[in-house]
Amino acid sequence: MGTRNYNLGSRNMNDAVQIALGMATERGIIGETTASNIAGRFTQFVDFAKDNGVGRLEKIDQELVREYGKIIADRVDSAELKASTGQNLVSAVNAVMALVTSGNWKTVGPVADCGIAQRSAIRETVPPGLDRQVFNNVISELQSRGLERQVVIAELAREVGLRTREASLLNSKTALEQAKTSGIVTIALGTKGGRSRSVQITSEKQLATLEKAANLQGNNRSIMPPDKHWKEWRNGELRAGREIVKEVSGGGYHDLRAAYACERYRILTGCKTSVENGGKLSAERAADRAARMQIAAELGHGRIDVIAEYIGGR
Repeated sequence: MGTRNYNLGSRNMNDAVQIALGMATERGIIGETTASNIAGRFTQFVDFAKDNGVGRLEKIDQELVREYGKIIADRVDSAELKASTGQNLVSAVNAVMALVTSGNWKTVGPVADCGIAQRSAIRETVPPGLDRQVFNNVISELQSRGLERQVVIAELAREVGLRTREASLLNSKTALEQAKTSGIVTIALGTKGGRSRSVQITSEKQLATLEKAANLQGNNRSIMPPDKHWKEWRNGELRAGREIVKEVSGGGYHDLRAAYACERYRILTGCKTSVENGGKLSAERAADRAARMQIAAELGHGRIDVIAEYIGGR
């Protein structure tokens, strides 16, 4: 008869992990602060595991952790979590499982396996959606599978720079009217930290995207199905769209926002971004800084340095 929770002395997963971490601390394998952080992060995974019918450590496998990581990736995409926080949550599960299995655990990569966005860093690869043909392929594939709402989410990310939650909650009818009358759209719902911002509408593609969203929205408040709560939509149909974006382009919704940022930079400066230019600036430094400040505001970031994650460094 097999033991429960690797014979750690408790039938409760959280308590068993606390015991394992305590033993590791006593042996000097990890520090007390690290053990405390891992335990706190692992608790969130335990809730997910129980919701999926897993109540003991022996039943945890890589597939379960990948599914957990994909939900975390969705939350990062929609600005509910920082990329670093999301990666730490998955890393905590890897740390615990490596500990309780005495190292016989194949690590699940937060970025490679789960699709969690990279931590804020200087972008070194051109976002695939910057290539219009690649983006058109994404849209065609979504359409071929009848995912019209996800088409709009992808287009709002690529053409207007919206996060998935912002795009999902946007009242596109109001936004379209505002765009036509004032040339800007105010983004207020689903924003990071609840901070509203304005995005300039300067192209026919942007207007066409807003019009498509408004038509799909109909008499509802947004394009998110009225019978769905945000978490249901995020973990279900929205996830399905993100998987296809990744399958076709190699990137996610976040990379479509990066493509928007790169294109916006070209318009503002008349030059390519540094990520398109081997890491070197082609614009004058003053023009580069002004463009980064503008793009940071349009993407909903308070710091200019974050924009290096989208368009490359200075």
